[in-house]
Amino acid sequence: MKKIVLGLVLFGSMSLAAQKNQGIVGDFNWFSNWTNFKPKTTEYAAPSRIINGEISENTTLKKGTYSLMGSVYVTNGAVLTLEPGVVVRGDTDSNGTLIVTKGCKLMAVGTETDPIVFTSGKSSFDRKAGDWGGIILYGDASVNRWGGQIASIYDPNPKYNLFGGTNENGSAGMLKYVRIEFAGKKVNEKTMLNGLTLGAVGKGTKIEYLQISLAKDDAIEAVGGNFDMSNIISFQNADDDFDFSMGTQCVMSNSIAIRNPYISDNTRSRVFEIDSYDKLENFDPTKKKTVIKAVNVTMVSNEDNAMGLVKEAVSLKYDSFFEMDKCVISGFACVVALDDKYLQGENYKQLKMKNCLIDNCQELITNEALVKSEVPSDWFSSNDKLNFVSRVGLLELFKSNDVKKKPDFRLK
Repeated sequence: MKKIVLGLVLFGSMSLAAQKNQGIVGDFNWFSNWTNFKPKTTEYAAPSRIINGEISENTTLKKGTYSLMGSVYVTNGAVLTLEPGVVVRGDTDSNGTLIVTKGCKLMAVGTETDPIVFTSGKSSFDRKAGDWGGIILYGDASVNRWGGQIASIYDPNPKYNLFGGTNENGSAGMLKYVRIEFAGKKVNEKTMLNGLTLGAVGKGTKIEYLQISLAKDDAIEAVGGNFDMSNIISFQNADDDFDFSMGTQCVMSNSIAIRNPYISDNTRSRVFEIDSYDKLENFDPTKKKTVIKAVNVTMVSNEDNAMGLVKEAVSLKYDSFFEMDKCVISGFACVVALDDKYLQGENYKQLKMKNCLIDNCQELITNEALVKSEVPSDWFSSNDKLNFVSRVGLLELFKSNDVKKKPDFRLK
């Protein structure tokens, strides 16, 4: 039986070109200028205008600082456009939340030197995860629940909380050069909002160059929908970085999740959480199951930790599908935790993992209790999969993993 340690030899013989093809790619560090890895201490101007109630006609927010008060709905097919440099500060007491209802659009397109920022309304140093609600985009693409539509549990207004349909190419707008900070306010004992919630958005929705930092729950939660994302940064969020369910079809490329074990909550947080349904009886078998592809995605637990706080990088439930190509996974207890049904027979082969670099992870494939599964681990460490296992460590793996300075998570 092959041992994963053989990957050490393979890694040592990798060409420089092969290393450059994995994880974050680009001839320059695309983190520069528009990102912020110290949002707690950043000074923002006081708001000069309040956003509240409904936005029922096309509206443009000029460059400036705004206060988001309560649940703000974009309705009636309206387009809300934000100019580069707009700062929206979410109010804590009223749980400021921006909800773009089905058939409407959010056009938030910043620039590399003048990004759009959604952040806490609190002053510097007083900010914390969960200060305000977050951003919710609803679309009319498919979800695999019976009936093809869902009423969101996040949204208190039943008039606007339905999403789902049959329009796979629909658009809920565009997010580019945008930061979302300190979102994820707790709604009730069971529910917290996310940095960005995507409800059945279609292929016309464009999401790229987006940084979500210090959310109290997930960075991005997608329920159904058919869309792609690129150049996403999930930074020190408390729960999952990317949560996909109910038939989501998504390709994520050239992106990164930067986790900190001392910030993660105690609910088995991970980079990817992927499932197709909460209960089998809720699943419509005429609809698609969840299929996610990660290309050049880096998953890093960015603090060396021997206290058992770091769990799996990926949790994959049965009847859902995940492919990793040219990814980098560093510092986790295991790469993928599969549920028992996935580990029966050869079901594990439905998981695809190739050309990946796995550094300082204790195991490759485990069950949900993080007990190593020998046969799948051997399968994915075979030479034809081109996966490389190493013990290089954070300081030697990346150009710079220091988020207090100017991080550059391209491989050295």
